[in-house]
Amino acid sequence: MNRVLLRSVAIVRTLTKSALGAVVGAIAVGLLRTTRHFDPIATADFFGRVTRKIGPHLPEQNIGRANLAAAFPDKSPQEIDGILEGVWDNLGRVAAEFAHLDHVWDFDPAQPGHGRIELAPRTLELFEQLQRDGKPALVFASHTANWELPAVAAVAHGLDSAVLYRPPNIAAADRIVQQLRAVKMGALIAAGSGAPIRLAHALQSGQHVGMLVDQWFSNGVEVTFFGRKTRANPLLARLLRQIDCPIHGVRIIRLPEHRFRVELTEQIPPVRNANGEIDIQGTMQVITSTIEGWVREYPEQWLWLHRRWR
Repeated sequence: MNRVLLRSVAIVRTLTKSALGAVVGAIAVGLLRTTRHFDPIATADFFGRVTRKIGPHLPEQNIGRANLAAAFPDKSPQEIDGILEGVWDNLGRVAAEFAHLDHVWDFDPAQPGHGRIELAPRTLELFEQLQRDGKPALVFASHTANWELPAVAAVAHGLDSAVLYRPPNIAAADRIVQQLRAVKMGALIAAGSGAPIRLAHALQSGQHVGMLVDQWFSNGVEVTFFGRKTRANPLLARLLRQIDCPIHGVRIIRLPEHRFRVELTEQIPPVRNANGEIDIQGTMQVITSTIEGWVREYPEQWLWLHRRWR
């Protein structure tokens, strides 16, 4: 009898979770589709105001405050709260901009200062170099400013690319997210057990593989970030062991007047051991240190709201 009861409870929980997921998914899909009908700049301003108001009352506010206090021990509580206000504002804008990904990128090499996107001359040269050299490449990014735009930048500049992404848990939301991302993002590869093989195949076929690498990864390698030990996903360095190719970092900087600056780093040499093999931990430390430099420059544009240290 107890087994039957437990089984019944499990079935009810599964059905309830499934129904709740369907409802949440439908709301997410409806919100994204509705947002596309409004002016993208006005919508970003509105979303930014909303998240600035709501964010400080959510549990993530305390996570962000603790992270910032540990990373910047010399900053006052008022300074930390000011950074967090920028974090919430940025998060709201990213959500609004996601619905308009196919319209945000408007860079015109003939008129480089007239759109919302700004590229330094050297970054443009590097994009052209990656396009012409006939080699695959590994490109890492972080959750700074609008972290969806690096993948858009790659396709906009003619790079044959594949992007690793984490699908939402709700199937309906995942479908529309894929539809929006697929417009100008190249091949999309969902994170999971089969992702490393698909990414390796992409590199072998000459594609440029991009991924976000700045969040906690339980089975990752130990690295130091802001003086504290954490774990980084070693996937990029492991792929490099299989296919030796250039590594670059790309970051987006949010500018005033709803503009963005895109910066692509010079080729980053990996760390190698005495036998000349890729040192997984050492290479991921170099990448993590690069990201730390980005975050120190614009701390209000990084996603401090997750548990990077555990």
